[in-house]
Amino acid sequence: MFARLITVNAKRALARSASTTSTPALANIRSSWKTMAQEEKVNLYNHLLEAQKGDWKALSLDQQRAAYWLSFGPHGVRKAPLEKGDGKKVFGGVVAVIGISAGLFYLIRLAGQPTPHTFTKEWQEATNEKMKEQKSNPITGISSEDYNGKGYLSFTKEE
Repeated sequence: MFARLITVNAKRALARSASTTSTPALANIRSSWKTMAQEEKVNLYNHLLEAQKGDWKALSLDQQRAAYWLSFGPHGVRKAPLEKGDGKKVFGGVVAVIGISAGLFYLIRLAGQPTPHTFTKEWQEATNEKMKEQKSNPITGISSEDYNGKGYLSFTKEE
């Protein structure tokens, strides 16, 4: 009977002393966690770990919130890889890469050879007529009876 009474009183005293000594650190743990020394972080974590071993109803609301934040909050490995404002940098980088690649594409096109004469509409229409005369691909192609496609007209460019 006395052992039980001593245990209950010890737990109550521990809960009372824990809630009074670390209340300032627990109340704003989200904002002060980054500036805390490593030793303070370890002490606070160990203190909350010991407090959680007892009855959770004996924990103060600040202790419960701090324990939850330490377990699931965005710090350490759970911290987001991008900080605020990094989205603008990523967007700017993507726009710059697309702009550089478009500029490079047009520079290569300027320095490249002209479009081949086989890309003209007349040449492609003549190719269609020649394929029909030769009865090329008579089952499903351009020479078939029910063919409705455009044949070899793929890229039309007027010169």
